[in-house]
Amino acid sequence: MSAKRWLDAQVKIDPIKNQSVAVIGYGIQGRAQASNMKDSGIDVIIGLRKDGKTWKLAEQEGHKVMGISEAVAGADIIHILIPDMEQVDTYSKYIAPYMTEGNALSFSHGAAIHWKWIVPPKTADVIMVAPKGPGQLVRELYQQGFGTPSLVAVHQDHTEKAWDRVLAMAKGIGSTRPGVIQTSFKEEVETDWFGEQVDLCGGAHSLVKDAFETLVDAGYQPEVAYFECLHELKLIVDLIQKYGITGMYKRVSETARYGGLTRGPRVVNEESRNRMKEILKEIQSGQFAEEWVSVYKKEGKNSFARYMKDLENHEVEKVGKVMRKMMWPNSQEN
Repeated sequence: MSAKRWLDAQVKIDPIKNQSVAVIGYGIQGRAQASNMKDSGIDVIIGLRKDGKTWKLAEQEGHKVMGISEAVAGADIIHILIPDMEQVDTYSKYIAPYMTEGNALSFSHGAAIHWKWIVPPKTADVIMVAPKGPGQLVRELYQQGFGTPSLVAVHQDHTEKAWDRVLAMAKGIGSTRPGVIQTSFKEEVETDWFGEQVDLCGGAHSLVKDAFETLVDAGYQPEVAYFECLHELKLIVDLIQKYGITGMYKRVSETARYGGLTRGPRVVNEESRNRMKEILKEIQSGQFAEEWVSVYKKEGKNSFARYMKDLENHEVEKVGKVMRKMMWPNSQEN
């Protein structure tokens, strides 16, 4: 069964035109979503810690900025856009005590609600609008008169107007222009984590690194291996994103087409798929969530430092820094 979808003409901002939205956080997503909603005529308040680095930036960009609790107390919808591991502490200290009946608690990721890190009061709506793109793209496409598609969900509908609220927010962000798709908090978080771990981040980096090592170990120049295994990956991904997998194959050489179709399944094969199923079960069971929370409590943002250090010291990264300066001489890497 196909998911329910909404387009721009089917949605109105009217349900929240007399309500205020407190956007908690002004990072990559917070900045983009808040600015889009403000430009759409929605009353937006930015809630930040008083010593936060982005307070001045939000003010300079024309937003009303308040402390988190003050913003929550003056808002109808509280849209939490800070990292997952910061949400619980921020919610318990600065948000929960200031919520009132009929408020909506809103997210762009389902983890905190699905895994019950945050348990909202029964007197609140609990909603989610999750743009499927980075914040910079969310803002740029909106300014170009288009938008980034979003997933939308309602976890709790106390007011019986939760769907009207979340769809109005999605329209304000610009997401109803390309279209929004109905999901659940459970589906969003489980599929999001799965994609990150086995494909988009974890799978991609492991595939690139192993392919690079295979060529270098066979005696090929690291610079040439970098081009073939990493640099050109973006060209292929861009084709897939725009035309689909079949469309990509129609736009590469015949040799690449035949070689990819016949050899690719030998690399990512049934064994790989079984590993993917194991990882999905870890996510679905809550094992990964428990592990991530436990590690973060002990190590904080250093939780991934040892893995990052190994990657930074890998030859593909060292060669890459030199190669990227050839192509983008004015770019700066963190």
